[in-house]
Amino acid sequence: MPSTPLPAARTSAVDDDSPRASPPLLPCLSCAVLCTLLFGLLLALVVAHWGPLMSLDRAVAGTLHRTAVTAPGWTRLNRVFSDGVWDPWTMRAVLAVAVWLLVRRGERRLALWVAATALTGTGLQQAVKALVGRDRPAWQDPVATAHYAAFPSGHALSALVAGALVLWLLRLAGARPLWRWTARAVVTVSVFGVAFTRLYLGVHWLSDVVGGWLLGGALVAGSATVYGAYASRTEVPGAAPRAE
Repeated sequence: MPSTPLPAARTSAVDDDSPRASPPLLPCLSCAVLCTLLFGLLLALVVAHWGPLMSLDRAVAGTLHRTAVTAPGWTRLNRVFSDGVWDPWTMRAVLAVAVWLLVRRGERRLALWVAATALTGTGLQQAVKALVGRDRPAWQDPVATAHYAAFPSGHALSALVAGALVLWLLRLAGARPLWRWTARAVVTVSVFGVAFTRLYLGVHWLSDVVGGWLLGGALVAGSATVYGAYASRTEVPGAAPRAE
């Protein structure tokens, strides 16, 4: 009689290609640790008013402000993007839609995780602003105004948190490469674009937007790491399977 073939074992490569596969935890953890350390260093330099950093901030702010004053058309365009397209409330609306879609797909635990991460980001940036109390750039001829303290930039943090969470959710859902590459392009333009608008309008220092990026990156990477570890222990899939 011919022998019965043994069942083939599932390999890690097959598991990684599954729509339910979660991002590797080690890169997420490494990113969280690196962003946290860099943010801590930058925070210390800002609080200490480190001379070279302050000089760089003033040089960048002064150069861009002189341009903004002499180019009112570009200034109005930057205000549209800063106060509308990339406003923190716009970013929160994007995440609200993502949470709603997750709830509709039955992914209530993941929806709650995303909402909690976004709310934590808002709370963290407001707490750090209050603790540091850094003054915003002051101009005799301002082209825009902003509220609260300067460090870190809430616009920069909100754009990075929203963008990184959307990319993470697309990875969990096993989205097609075209969708993921398109999303990466949009997120990259948004993250760097909103940072430029805040600097161009003279309402933030360069170190403010970098601080927003680092704090947002640490938060999302840490959140993804914890969720991935929790999901693997409880055998909860990272996302619902793809629709047929």
